[in-house]
Amino acid sequence: MKKALVNVACLLVCAFFVFPVYWMATTALKPDSDILRHTPKLVPSPVHWDNFREILTASGFWNAMRSSLLVTGAVVLLGMAVSFLAAVALARFRFRGRTAFLLAIIIVQMIPGEALFIPFYLMLRDARLLGTYAGLVIVYMSFTLPFAVWMLRGFVTAVPAELEQAAMVDGASRFQAFRKVVFPLVAPGLMATSVFSWITAWTEFTYAYVLLDEPARYTLPVYIQSFIGRYATDYGPQMAVATLFTLPVVVFFLIIQRRAVAGLSAGAVKG
Repeated sequence: MKKALVNVACLLVCAFFVFPVYWMATTALKPDSDILRHTPKLVPSPVHWDNFREILTASGFWNAMRSSLLVTGAVVLLGMAVSFLAAVALARFRFRGRTAFLLAIIIVQMIPGEALFIPFYLMLRDARLLGTYAGLVIVYMSFTLPFAVWMLRGFVTAVPAELEQAAMVDGASRFQAFRKVVFPLVAPGLMATSVFSWITAWTEFTYAYVLLDEPARYTLPVYIQSFIGRYATDYGPQMAVATLFTLPVVVFFLIIQRRAVAGLSAGAVKG
């Protein structure tokens, strides 16, 4: 009986989180008359595909998809490379200011993003990067790097330095020991951290809306907002875009699922 109650409770919690996603997807499959009716339909009948056809034939959607993939991919790849190297330096080398740097990483995470709008805007304007993908990538990396460095440092520390030393005794250079010993062992941590970086960059709206001044460069979160008018909201196409917006995140997570779960589990065990 107790096990059955636990299972029912888990199903209710799961339904609580899944239902908004279900409602988003089903709204995209309804005509306007069903979306705005007083008595909502839980199941779209008949299925209405015109919202998806409208979106998939719109150039604005593909421009936004390209912008989001470009910015997010750059943030993940560059961020993981920089944070991994920084984590190795913090875990393997002793230098003056190391403790202060670690403390600064924690402090940076505490600063509200809204407090940095004006500094980022002025810096990008002076560097002539305002309205560019490069400027947006730099801003997003400033959000993801502190967490990534802190998390990856734990994974690198968990790899005994004696393994690298043994590889160098056997004739490997420091770079070869790093590439063939440290990197494979830290790879699950990299995968787990990349999920955080991907979601942060993929779903961010405010900075993209402020720093990108051309509609052709808008990312998908900003494009979704464009369906909200002054007097009405075009819910069907908006939910169609939102549904398509979630697919790359799901695909990305499914691709790296095993390594990501292994990385999170390893981090939980090793502290």
